[in-house]
Amino acid sequence: MSFQEPIHDVAQLASVELFTPEFEESLWFFHDVLGMTATEDDGKSCYLRAFEDPYHHSLKLTRAPHAGIGIIGWRASSPQALDRRVAAIDASDNPGKWVENNTGYGRAYEFSTPSGQKQHLFWDVDYFKPTEEQKSKLLSRAQKRPLRGIPVRRIDHVNLLCKDVTRDSDFMMEKLGFRKRENVVLGGDELASWLSVSALVHEVAFTKDNAGPGNRLHHLAFWFGNSGQMLDLADITRDYGLKLEAGPGKHGVSQGYFMYIIEPGGNRIELFGDVGYLIFDPDWKTRTWDESNFMDGGAVWFGGDLPQDFFVYGTPIVEAAMEENAASEAEPAE
Repeated sequence: MSFQEPIHDVAQLASVELFTPEFEESLWFFHDVLGMTATEDDGKSCYLRAFEDPYHHSLKLTRAPHAGIGIIGWRASSPQALDRRVAAIDASDNPGKWVENNTGYGRAYEFSTPSGQKQHLFWDVDYFKPTEEQKSKLLSRAQKRPLRGIPVRRIDHVNLLCKDVTRDSDFMMEKLGFRKRENVVLGGDELASWLSVSALVHEVAFTKDNAGPGNRLHHLAFWFGNSGQMLDLADITRDYGLKLEAGPGKHGVSQGYFMYIIEPGGNRIELFGDVGYLIFDPDWKTRTWDESNFMDGGAVWFGGDLPQDFFVYGTPIVEAAMEENAASEAEPAE
């Protein structure tokens, strides 16, 4: 029996860039409501991090005409691992390129998924340096827990809308070493997949974009580690006029406690109450949900149904996404 040797060259999801047309309101949400710390603002983007994120930033919030997602940043496991993944992508039908002068991390290899989502892979990073006032007595904690909002502890995962879930998943598995933990197959069509490079169920997920052109954001997730904090946040969303889309509840897929909020710029943000479950089995087989069980425990284990918009809404919204897609196709190749 043949066994596919695991690839451990990608270590973690390090950062995600979000676009927002309502910059000040979005910044208020991430800074004041989710308790994230701003480390730098270059006039175009503000860089923020959760209090247990170790690096310069985990969120790059960028002023833009439309909501949506920019570059997703992954840290390699070593300089040698970075070189191996670059060689693998360079040998594909869609090679990338090296980019310099990145804020918060060093030289990075820029590439795209088959659906066109830009990614950076890098090794060198800038670590967050807390002030004396920010230093925690917990040596393993990057800074003290902030005394504002309901502070998230770290970035967790990103879910991307794409045109072909299988194609994008295969790329991440074959070129970067991700493992498919769970998926949804309805009528023979793979509609969603959850992939990881660690014991987590997922650091990235792909969902079929039935409403738009693909290459859109479904949601970005941050981790609390305590599902009780989601109740406090739900209370705040009601009082401060934020759109609470779904939850609190528990997914069957991932077993994670969830809550979804549409932040003021229009992007869907998930708050994860715990890790769900962890995978230590090196021979884990993908768990497949289908017509018999996905809508009866897979999507929501308990906590109420997801709204219909949950399966079609993403950013940019469809009209803006179509415009951006047409514009990118019209640009000359480098």
